[in-house]
Order: sequence, then C-alpha cells, then structure tokens
Amino acid sequence: MSQSPSSESRRLVALTTGIGEMPFGRDEYLNADEEAAKREALRLFQAAYEAQMRGALDDAAELYRQSLAARPTAEAHTFLGWTYSFMGQTDEAISECHRAIEVDPDFGNPYNDIGAYLIEKGDLRGATPWLRRALMAPRYEAYFYPHFNLGRVYEAERRYFEAVDHYQEALRLNSQYVLAARALRRLQSKLN
Repeated sequence: MSQSPSSESRRLVALTTGIGEMPFGRDEYLNADEEAAKREALRLFQAAYEAQMRGALDDAAELYRQSLAARPTAEAHTFLGWTYSFMGQTDEAISECHRAIEVDPDFGNPYNDIGAYLIEKGDLRGATPWLRRALMAPRYEAYFYPHFNLGRVYEAERRYFEAVDHYQEALRLNSQYVLAARALRRLQSKLN
C-alpha cells in the first residue's frame, strides 16, 4: 500500500483492470473525490483497451490519454505506449513507458516493454538491463515475457545456452506461451 489513512474520510481502494489479474494502479487510501477520479480513469482505460483490441488505435490512444488526465497510472501510460508501438511510433512508446516508471517504479510491464522495443530497434545491449529490471519488479503478473525477450537477445548474440535457459524459464512460468515453445524448439534443433 502506498499510503496510510490520515483521516476517517479516506478508504483503501483496490481496483483491477479486468485484464487477467492485473490491478489498476496501486492499492491506496483515497478520499471520495480521488476514488471517483480513479474509477473514471479505470472506465476510460477499459474503453481504451477494448478499442485497442478492435484495432481502433487512434481511438484507443485518445481514451488512454483521457484516462491519464482523470488520474495518472502506470498501466495507462504503459498501454498507451503499447498502442503507439502498434502505430509504429516506437520512440513515443518508450517515452510512455518511462512515464509509467515515474508513476510506479514497482510495475514490471514498462521495463519489459522498453526492452522489447529496444530489441525491435536492434539495440540488444540496451534492452538487456531493462529486461533484467522487469524480472526484479515486485508488481508484475507476467515474468515469462522478460524471460522470453532475454532469450531473444541471447539467441541473437549467439549465447545459445543462456537463450535456452530463458526460453525454458518462460515456459516453466507459462506452459501455454507458444512463442517461447517455438523459439526453444527452433534453437534446440539448431544446437543438435
């Protein structure tokens, strides 16, 4: 919890995004106005996510910005960045992830996303520390992603056994992660 109650008018608010088990912001003590703003930010975030999944990226970006105007969250910054990445705006995506980290340095998604965007840009060396930070983040629901991405980095650097280790760890954490399974099979066949 980020704050303790300072008066009787504050109460603990814990919201979820509706995307798996991902919370929406930290659990925090808020007054009635702050809680209303956070609930409005969540409503806009959920509408943005639905628009993004439909492929309505401009609408999604606008709704994420509205969510951030209602109450900034690391989730909305990160997902706005993800939307920008779908729009081919990688530098803007990275900037949004940095903003997410400023809002909540414990949230793991933006660290992984920065690493993934740097991989896309061909900056493998730059990606690695971000992916390692994702693995250390205390508030993260999908540690298999940075393991997979580290596997990609190590495979590209011809550090095959380290790549295998990370692909295997990604699969240990999420046995249904098809990209990691394919990468592991491909690399194992290359090594045999």
